[in-house]
Order: sequence, then structure tokens, then C-alpha cells
Amino acid sequence: MKITGLFAGIGGLEAGLSAAGHQTSLLCEIWSPARAVLSARFPDVEVAADVRELTSLPADTEAVVGGFPCQDLSQAGKTLGIGGERSGLVGQVFRLLDDRRVPWVVLENVSFMLHLDQGKGMRMLVEAFEERGYRWAYRVVNSMGFLPQRRERVIFVATTTDVDPAGVVMADDAVPPSRPTELFTHAHGFYWTEGIRGLGWAADAIPTLKNGSTVGIASPPAILMPDGSVITPDIRDAERLQGFDADWTQPAEMVGRPSLRWSLVGNAVSKPVAEWLGVRLMTPGVYEGDRDRPLAAGERWPRAARFDGDTRRRVEIGAFPVWRDREPLAEFLRHPGKPLSARATRGFLSRTDKGTLRFVPGFRERLRRHLARMEASPGFDGDVPAEAAIAAE
Repeated sequence: MKITGLFAGIGGLEAGLSAAGHQTSLLCEIWSPARAVLSARFPDVEVAADVRELTSLPADTEAVVGGFPCQDLSQAGKTLGIGGERSGLVGQVFRLLDDRRVPWVVLENVSFMLHLDQGKGMRMLVEAFEERGYRWAYRVVNSMGFLPQRRERVIFVATTTDVDPAGVVMADDAVPPSRPTELFTHAHGFYWTEGIRGLGWAADAIPTLKNGSTVGIASPPAILMPDGSVITPDIRDAERLQGFDADWTQPAEMVGRPSLRWSLVGNAVSKPVAEWLGVRLMTPGVYEGDRDRPLAAGERWPRAARFDGDTRRRVEIGAFPVWRDREPLAEFLRHPGKPLSARATRGFLSRTDKGTLRFVPGFRERLRRHLARMEASPGFDGDVPAEAAIAAE
């Protein structure tokens, strides 16, 4: 299909769909560092800056794809309707569809979109598609089935064709294998910025890459390696953990701070997830409906659901359409990481001491040994202000 990518970021959706055989006709992205990446990685594709200034979709567009800001749903739900002038960026999608109703729409967003504003925004979204004659299906998909990163995102597919959208997002279902891990044999990712009420944690993987800040303060996870060292991954491995080639975001440095690359990677769509989706868009599978369950009006939005043109149904299905064999995280990393600073380690341990979270036996002990090594090393950062230490991480 010919694709128009809105809110394209660094092109994760479009790169994955292209790998599956689809072609991108137009990209649209407002943030200049991301546009620099798109221009470098899609040199033959026009990159527009502002979706609000697009007067129409390219004439050959068969699918509109994109990941709009999650909070935009809440804005749409509180105004005059999702297609109104004040409905925010997501309203621009429907403005363009009303000008030319393309047969396919693919949206990606954080799973929080299902609960934002008590689900009102999500209801506005599906009602807007239904009013325009689209059938839809969505599913929470975890990138752990493709890469060593635990990252859940909603994949939403709508169509006006005779193809069942459930055959795109629900035809595949895999059960993750049992993967016993130990601290001394596998790497374990966690977020050093947490530790009191919650902890982003993943065995033989990293937790969800965050987007940092738009002013360039990076927020990489930490990784406890099998040898007891604690590192933050190199940006090139962060790109690879999203399925991109190393240095995919390097062109952003031409227009912004190098640390902005962390925001670009954290905001991106995982490329292999998009490639799986692109294959299914090319050759939809068959969904038999055996996992359907009633979806009552006013019920909380489930992790998977569909609309067949007449009835909305929840679907009981897991978050892993596939599970690919891969090397352990410790071997996946190709570039030297940076040791987690003494200040960051100390702050994390202090928060865990105040909280009630339980940890894998030996985890905090290994962190304390890492802290002792850092404090004993040349260049100890004990007197570095906290803000500088966080920015450095």
C-alpha cells in the first residue's frame, strides 16, 4: 500500500511497514530533530512540518498511519467532538479523512490511552471511525516478542474494505516460553529513577525506553550485568533495542543536542512490531471469533477489542503475536555502556530502603557493591549536584 505517515517521529512505523513491502508517499512531523532523521532516512519522501497545514492527503494514499499524543484523546473528548476544530491533533486525522476517506488507518499509542479520562477519549475515537463507516480492531502488543525490551503499545487498525481488521491484529498469538533467569547468568534492566512505589524491571530485557525530556535530559534505564556491573546503555544500543540500525537518530545532532536522541528513541514505534503489522496488512490472516466476549456499554476498554460493523466485542488474547528466538540481552548489547553514577545508584538504593517493594534476592546487594566500586574509583562524583548527575545519566 501507499502510506502517509502522520506524527511520524523517527519513522518507526513507516520503516517497519516499508520492510514489509509498503511504500511511503508523505511524512509529517513537527519536531525538527525528528524531521532531520526522517529526511536522512527517507531521502525520496517529502517531509511536511505541521499536520494542521496539510490541505489534503496525497492522491495515492491507501493507508494513513501515525502515533498521535495520547493526551490528545482527552482534549478531543472535552470539546465539540473529535472532528471539530478544537479537538486537537487527532482531529486533524479525521479532517483529512473527511476530505478523502482512505481505506486503511493504523494508529499506535501507549496502552494508557485505554484508560485516559476514564476511557472517554477512546470512546470518542472509535465513535468517530464508526460514524465514517470504518470497522476496527485493536490490541495491546508487547515488543518483548520481538526484542529484549518490555514495551506495550496499542495497535489500532481501521478499514472500510471487506477485509476483517481482526485478521490483521488478532490472527497471530504466541505463548512466551518459560525463561528462567539468574542475576549471575543474565542481564536485568531497571529504572534507577524509581524505587519507592514502583520499579520498571525486566529479566533479560530492559523496561520500556522512556522519552526523556524535550530539552535534552536523557532517561535511559540501567542494566545490572551478569558480572555485577551496572550500566546505562549506549544510545546506539537503545536504537537497536527499538529495532533500528545503530546511529539511526544521528542526523538529529545537526539541529539539536545529542542527548535529544534519547527522546526520539523513547517516543518511537518499535520497527519489528510495525514490520509484523505490515506483513499482516499485506496478507491478513483469519480470526475465527472464538476469543470474542461481550463488551458492555460503559465498560472499561479491554486490552483487545473489535467492531465488525455492527457490534463491539472484547477479545481475550495475549500481547504477543509472535515470540522470536534471540540472544540474551547481555550478548545483544554491542557498545560499551556507561557505569551508573554513584549518586544515581545511591539515590535509587535510598528510595528502595524507604519503600515496601520486594526485589529479586541479591539485587540490592549487587547494587551496593557497584556503589562501593564507584565511590572508590577515580573521578568519584559524590560532590556533583543532583541535577548534573541526572543530566549526565
